[in-house]
Amino acid sequence: MKKSVEELKAISTQIRRDILRMVCLAKSGHPGGSMSSTDILTTLYFNEMKQDPATWTRDGKGQDMFILSAGHMTPVYYSVLARAGYFPASELATFRQMGSRLQGHPSVRRALPGIFQASGSLGQGLSAAAGIALGKKLDKDDNFVFCLCGDGESEEGQIWEAGMFAVFHKLDNLIAMTDWNGKQIDGPVDQVAGEGDLAAKWEAWGWNVITADGHDFDSIAKAFELAKAGKGGGKPTMILFKTEMGHGVDFMAGTHKWHGSVPKPEQLEDALKQLGETPLGDF
Repeated sequence: MKKSVEELKAISTQIRRDILRMVCLAKSGHPGGSMSSTDILTTLYFNEMKQDPATWTRDGKGQDMFILSAGHMTPVYYSVLARAGYFPASELATFRQMGSRLQGHPSVRRALPGIFQASGSLGQGLSAAAGIALGKKLDKDDNFVFCLCGDGESEEGQIWEAGMFAVFHKLDNLIAMTDWNGKQIDGPVDQVAGEGDLAAKWEAWGWNVITADGHDFDSIAKAFELAKAGKGGGKPTMILFKTEMGHGVDFMAGTHKWHGSVPKPEQLEDALKQLGETPLGDF
């Protein structure tokens, strides 16, 4: 059963609490982009993606699959998986610890449930997702492949090679998403490489392009509805979600400084107060 908007808001708030507590416990990690993409992945896993932790297998047969191309955003990925039931939320406390299954980037070496593909070398995830989508077509598996990219990551040439491949092979079962927060580790995206109008670029490559508000649950749901409706049209879909880096905490919002920086203890306390508690409870 699909979650209501209020239920999604509560889950999303808890995931942001998880993100901050995880990186602070580890004293490392990437909270900024994780917090900007939280609402997107919450909606995907709890309302949109055909997935079941009880029957999950890494080969992905008979289910939708998700690839995190921007692999440094594991705090949000791990929290979403835990809150969706793939592994106990208590394991989030082991993030980036020696021997943990929750590595800084997604890894398949320790068989963490929910992880289909190791990622983190920026640009490679969309290529993997396109290959998986082609495999599903060849297997006559009528399910979707979802992939989350970053806008800073989209400066990588491999993103555009994957885009060309997906159009050539008519991968209308591929739904890619971009966390379009306008920030990357070195500053505003438009001041680093000047990638310009992503919507126009993806459209020029032959993709179906949807732009949505990545912090409005109705807008997110509508974007997924439109993307799924494109199945059979012979085009892959790119959803450009306009977001805010560090969303949810006033001193983190809208700045690239929290791309890979961790709040101090007093800042964490302030951030958690701003977010508020949820019925789900902290790990």
